[in-house]
Amino acid sequence: MRFSRIAAAAAVAAAIALPVVTAPAANAAPQTAAVAYGECDKVGPYEVHSKAVTIRSKASSKSTALGVLYKGHKFKVHKVTKDGSWVYITDKSTGVKGWVSGVYVYPTVYTCLH
Repeated sequence: MRFSRIAAAAAVAAAIALPVVTAPAANAAPQTAAVAYGECDKVGPYEVHSKAVTIRSKASSKSTALGVLYKGHKFKVHKVTKDGSWVYITDKSTGVKGWVSGVYVYPTVYTCLH
């Protein structure tokens, strides 16, 4: 009984390993610049990814609060700090302009499969 378990385990291990051993080596594709294909290179609108984010007068969490953006709120992005930590926006519903933390808002990223 013990011999048959060992033989069965060896057969299963060999069956699993066989495709790995016999698979052809993958050729690494040369690294080149990404090619834009119409909508694939499109960066979409920003979205709030938390319950709410405060609009501030300066790119600082200690600056004056001017308003609040809630999840799903529409806003226009004018500029982003170099490190992406703050985004200067205009709230489309109220017209309030100010800075929001880049931690809580993200651009929509389109992924295309070709």
